Amino acid sequence: MKQTLRIGTRGSKLALAQANWVKAQIEGRHPQMAVELVIIKTTGDKIQDVPLAQVGGKGLFTKEIEEAMLAGEVDLGVHSMKDVPTEVPPGLTIGVISAREDVRDAFISQSYRSLFEIPAGGKIGTSSLRRKAQVLHLRPDLEVANLRGNVDTRLKKLETEGFAAIILAAAGLKRLGLEHVITAYLEPDQMLPAIGQGALGIEFRENDARTREALAFLDDPVVHDALTAERAFLERLQGGCQVPVAAHGRVKDGWLVLEGLIADVEGKTLLKDRVAGPPGEGEALGRKLAEMLLARGGVKILSEVYGREFK
Repeated sequence: MKQTLRIGTRGSKLALAQANWVKAQIEGRHPQMAVELVIIKTTGDKIQDVPLAQVGGKGLFTKEIEEAMLAGEVDLGVHSMKDVPTEVPPGLTIGVISAREDVRDAFISQSYRSLFEIPAGGKIGTSSLRRKAQVLHLRPDLEVANLRGNVDTRLKKLETEGFAAIILAAAGLKRLGLEHVITAYLEPDQMLPAIGQGALGIEFRENDARTREALAFLDDPVVHDALTAERAFLERLQGGCQVPVAAHGRVKDGWLVLEGLIADVEGKTLLKDRVAGPPGEGEALGRKLAEMLLARGGVKILSEVYGREFK
């Protein structure tokens, strides 16, 4: 009899594509294992008409899957790492971070080839405060409007709701075979990505040695180092989807390089810097970069965004 592993996943096309990729990898590596998908509806899936920044709370796309893991109803969860809070519930661990897809944001438009071609007053669709701040920093004469829903819904809204352009993560479009809809890529020096963008994380029970051992082959140590740095940066800033922060870690010429950003919601003040150090020191680098930006005015920005004194 085959051993069974149950993957908890959201029901969107993208979530299922990611979970099915992990399923195929496990079954290819371990023919003695059968992998089942268990679809779980999360809070973020249920609330589609409110900007994420206004919903509040953390773990909007992970909480219910984590509860199912802790209850023994599923064995692992496959997450887009940009959706995973820095605090993981006791008893669970993000034990695997797989190879990273494209980290860039994608500019999608039916009429314009770039952000800079759009006439003043043009409407850009995004649900991300991070993107909103960076768009308005580059083009303060544009309007940024909320855009929620799965990828198909957002692409339809481009046609029906008067958007000059919308911005989505390139990784999700590529995983869905929709690379052809991308008009242009927004490079990280222009639009710094979300923490964890493009990376898949696999979460499971900390004491589940069988699952840990079965999945170890999927972990990418270089990406894991980069994500450790990005998430340490986010943790120090107490950040989530309610605040415009961004970071991108990568290993270049043997060094772990981390670039980070804090901005106000309207993009008028945008603080950006980078640090570098040996791979394996991602946590210290993330905290160091956060302190650098906090000292340069980040404390004031975050105090205003959070509506309380930031410490």
